[in-house]
Amino acid sequence: MINRTRIKPPEQTFEEVKYLKHLIDQKIPVRVKLADDSEVEGVIEYYDTAFIRVTRRDAPNLFLFKHNIKYLYEV
Repeated sequence: MINRTRIKPPEQTFEEVKYLKHLIDQKIPVRVKLADDSEVEGVIEYYDTAFIRVTRRDAPNLFLFKHNIKYLYEV
C-alpha cells in the first residue's frame, strides 16, 4: 500500500491582490455589484484587506467593504 499524503492547497493565492493592483495601475473602470443588488461604477483607487475605494465621476467617492460586494467586472 502506498502512503500518499495529500498536500493542502494554499489558503491564499494572492490572485485577488494581483487583479486589484492591475485594475488600479491601468485605471480600468469597473462596475461593482453589491449585496443589496445596487451597482457602483468607477475606478478603484485603493484596496485593503477589508475594503476598496472607488473613485467616481460626477458622484462622491466610496469606500466599499468587501463583504458587501457580490462581484465586480471591467466596464
